[in-house]
Amino acid sequence: MSLAILLILLALWTQGALTLIVLFILGRRRLPLVAARTIAVRDIALDASPWPEGAKKASNAFDNQFQLPVLFVIGIGMALYLGAGWPEAVLAWAFVLSRIVHAAIHVTSNNVYRRFSAYVFGFAVLIALWCVIFGRLVLAFQVI
Repeated sequence: MSLAILLILLALWTQGALTLIVLFILGRRRLPLVAARTIAVRDIALDASPWPEGAKKASNAFDNQFQLPVLFVIGIGMALYLGAGWPEAVLAWAFVLSRIVHAAIHVTSNNVYRRFSAYVFGFAVLIALWCVIFGRLVLAFQVI
């Protein structure tokens, strides 16, 4: 296995770990409220509005891990199948780092402008990754 492939797999693992960390943060913010009966289960069964701000931040950050990262995982799968290299490795880490920054902002200050900047950066990196993958796909058809 090449170093580039290993780094891509580590980036993919890190993205998965980030999702689990945000889920852990969400649980740490929600479960004590339910256990202490500060929040009644019936009040949050169909509506998230009763949760306090910290729990809502973590919930939104967790939900965000199933938006752009889904396209990232699909792209990485295609890249690995087509013979990914250093461009994909660099872009994979740039994307994951942008998601770490995005999630950190989301669960702390929730500064919308900073969070949006991290999101847009990650989105641009994701588009670049998909362009590189498309280039590899075109080259694969030329070999056939």
